Amino acid sequence: MEFDPGSFRDRSSRVLIREGRVFRAMDAESLASWRRASAQPFVQQMVSQGQIVGTGEVPAKECAALGLPSSAAGVLEHTRIPFISYPYEWSFAMLRDAALLHLRLLTESLRAGLILKDASPYNVQFSGKQPVFIDIGSFTGHSPGEPWLAYRQFCELMLFPLLLQAYRGVHFQPILRGELEGISARQFLQWLRWRDVFRPGVFTHGLLQAKLEQQTQALSTSTVRDLQFSGFKTSLIERLLRKLTRLVERLEWLPRRTQWTNYDNSLPHVAEDRQSKSTFVRNVCHFRPRDLVWDLGCNDGRYSIIARERATTVVAMDYDHACIDRLYRSADSPNVLPLCMNLANPSPAMGWRGRERKRIEDRGQPQLILCLGLIHHLVIAANIPLAEVVDWLASFRAEVILEFPSKKDPMVQALLRNKRDQYEDYSRESLEAELCRHFEIRLSESLPSGERTLYHTVPVRSSTGA
Repeated sequence: MEFDPGSFRDRSSRVLIREGRVFRAMDAESLASWRRASAQPFVQQMVSQGQIVGTGEVPAKECAALGLPSSAAGVLEHTRIPFISYPYEWSFAMLRDAALLHLRLLTESLRAGLILKDASPYNVQFSGKQPVFIDIGSFTGHSPGEPWLAYRQFCELMLFPLLLQAYRGVHFQPILRGELEGISARQFLQWLRWRDVFRPGVFTHGLLQAKLEQQTQALSTSTVRDLQFSGFKTSLIERLLRKLTRLVERLEWLPRRTQWTNYDNSLPHVAEDRQSKSTFVRNVCHFRPRDLVWDLGCNDGRYSIIARERATTVVAMDYDHACIDRLYRSADSPNVLPLCMNLANPSPAMGWRGRERKRIEDRGQPQLILCLGLIHHLVIAANIPLAEVVDWLASFRAEVILEFPSKKDPMVQALLRNKRDQYEDYSRESLEAELCRHFEIRLSESLPSGERTLYHTVPVRSSTGA
């Protein structure tokens, strides 16, 4: 058994994966803190509501068989999250809900004499659309006079990204992807205009924190020690948490309309094909249940919602943040996980040794992939060879529903309008030849618009290794 590469930051509470099961090795202090926390009614309630990951202690006899280091005083087992995602893949509403979950949990913990030693959005995952707190090892006892040590982390990884998108329309996803530790107060202020200082939260949490950072540069200065000596009261933390909760609850991001936010209804040929495409997708999805389905280029999630009828989890990915935010807010897709993802540049392996945050391809094995209205964007807009796209899809060893628009299709024509047509490989004949190298084409159907074809493909034996 090996530790999960992303769990090294807290040595007292390491995560381990074995045969699909998720364990957490705890030292004596962390285990005692969890036992105290798990006895609290608010923790039990939040576990039952799915807001804290389901957790149970592993019997001592089974712990011995796991071969854990001597420092492990006990082992917990967690309910497995269907698909791991990261804050730089979330929409605005997702990050806001993760922040509110953390603030609520911290508020309840303080009332029970506990505190969370971390305030990272990486401690939250989504089970479908339900934010779930997973860092059980973050619970620890709170001593009178002890400040909230993770306040700065909360600001850098949750509050500042939300304020930037709400106030300036700056998407936080590429920033957090490039800055895994978050946005410092000084960096945050550099994005703002001078009049933004008067907006809620900017002066109190941004400007004052930047000033404090300047004053604590000296190695002999300890903010924690100074606050403890000054008689820092728990009531001050509780007041701060109330203010932060009100601030985050009121933050809104109103995205501008794009060509994709009403795509299904705005173009005649798309509307004309909708019913036939829905029937094709439903027939394939209903053939058998699947644990994990990916919808690549999901747009408004119409086909993700069809797929979820026979799937445990559907991961819906799209580059348009407004579409993802709207899909997350919708009420009819509880087991659909929407993610902001540029499929021509998907999330890579990042962090320490490139192992701390996994690339999208390494986080789960889909049994079915929907690739509808996407391939022309990858080949023509992103200049990726068609053979490369098919080879990438084949690498997942999953069934694929693929939609191919010909060069006469209005959307393809729009993509080619200001480009030299160097895409000799972009044809139905080339696509079918590439598909047959990796898949068996079980079914194909021309859509009513006349320029789009749907394929249902199944990996051939040599591709699956079966």
